[in-house]
Amino acid sequence: MTTIGIIGAGNIGSQVARKAIESGYDVVISNSRGPETLADLVAELGPKATAGTAVQAAEAADVAVVTVPLKAYADVPVEPLAGKIVIDTNNYYFERDGHIDALDKGEATVTGMLQAHLPTSRVAKGFNHIMAVDITGDAHPAGDPARRALATSSDFADASDFVTKLYDEFGFDTVNIGPLSESWRVERDRPAYVIRQNTAELEANLAKAPRTV
Repeated sequence: MTTIGIIGAGNIGSQVARKAIESGYDVVISNSRGPETLADLVAELGPKATAGTAVQAAEAADVAVVTVPLKAYADVPVEPLAGKIVIDTNNYYFERDGHIDALDKGEATVTGMLQAHLPTSRVAKGFNHIMAVDITGDAHPAGDPARRALATSSDFADASDFVTKLYDEFGFDTVNIGPLSESWRVERDRPAYVIRQNTAELEANLAKAPRTV
């Protein structure tokens, strides 16, 4: 069974953990305060979940999810994630993260920054434009007219393919934006950001996104 290592146990991380366990995965989850602070969450998640440090979650992961504030991305362990698919949920909030010139100028992307930090990993964007509550609360089976679409992006086909598989298991359709150089299309304050949309609507919103906002 595939183990998903989750680095960051906030709203998105805990919700991804719930859906991952519901979908049959094992989960190792971490936060910045230590595994002992995750006892209540792990008790809720049940026997398929364990808590660890960020390094332990990275080491245990067959696939990792990084869901920490962008300002902390450089603290994500590098070596334990070598050769692994890493799903990046991050968004840039200058109010929290401080201004990052390359992002403000449209010269970089959020997930591209994590890929540069993890040069031996295969990073894909995922779960960045959905409210945490909707990860568990807005899932629908394939073919349901109400099914929502989410975007992914990666420089590695197997990484975006895994996100597509995970989205499907969680109850969502996928639009693949393509390489990380295009992943800005679903970043904060673009038309596709944190709104409910089907595949056609998401494709249209991605197409009309401005490079800088």
